[in-house]
Amino acid sequence: MSRCLLALCLLLSAAAAQAAEPARVLVVGTYHFGNPGQDLSNVQAVDVTTPQRQAELQAVTDALAKFEPNVVAVEWPEDKADTQYAQFLDGSLPPSSNEVVQLGYRLARQRGLKRVHGLDVDGDFPFEAVQAWAEANGKGQELGAALQQAQGITERITAMQATHSIGGVLRDMNTTQAIDESHGFYTRLLRFGKGDDQPGVVLNAAWMQRNLAICARLLQALQPGDRAVVFYGQGHAYLLRRCISETPGVQLLEANEFLPAQQPRPKKAVHPSGRGLDAAVATGIAVGPQRLQRDDLVLRSAFEAHALAGIAVD
Repeated sequence: MSRCLLALCLLLSAAAAQAAEPARVLVVGTYHFGNPGQDLSNVQAVDVTTPQRQAELQAVTDALAKFEPNVVAVEWPEDKADTQYAQFLDGSLPPSSNEVVQLGYRLARQRGLKRVHGLDVDGDFPFEAVQAWAEANGKGQELGAALQQAQGITERITAMQATHSIGGVLRDMNTTQAIDESHGFYTRLLRFGKGDDQPGVVLNAAWMQRNLAICARLLQALQPGDRAVVFYGQGHAYLLRRCISETPGVQLLEANEFLPAQQPRPKKAVHPSGRGLDAAVATGIAVGPQRLQRDDLVLRSAFEAHALAGIAVD
């Protein structure tokens, strides 16, 4: 009788431990690999389909596969991710340099997954109101400085492509310092407002709402014990990581614990020579079809603000 009770207790303990096992998540902040043809000028983006870059992407995939993920999530809407992953698996998807395909789909296929979870949702980004307030209150130069900081982040990523493998670029982008710096663009906009007129607050609230909606879709897809890799634009990484780390039953792990170490780049690597706003194009960031203008460092379009912050607006 005592042996039966002991066995029953052990079974119950094992079941309880299994039920309590957290879902584990890696958030891999990325830059945009593909150029959708709606950019400011004809700057050549890095071609990730070359043999060398494909080898680098495979190294990233092999490294992340060691995490043994059974969930892969990407920055596409659910329907699009489902449809195109099915085409990817059966070989009918046209060639694509998009990071969803090159990173997300590649990893999911290597892990034998039947589905890739699309998490993306639309959201407002009311930058025009911030700009109008800045111009009306003598803060145009201050806003320009904030955008220059974001531009510097984009330019650094552009330059790194000449000297770093894709895995090396991703490792740099997924340090705590880089993620905090990227998010700082948004919190810096909280300075733009006064009294009841707070356009910076409204913008940050809209940005938070979008990222919470993305995180909610991820949490709703997770089961206890799952191991998930989430590929998303680096601008989202701070808020997604925060949401995941604050959710009971979910454990955030560092992407850099699994991303491959930097490998030397060949000396003859092609380097996109974009400068300033062209740097956004060189990293494949969609910024809308119209030509954008600048006036005393105050950017004339929300599309441009998105581009400099490393956010796709397609």
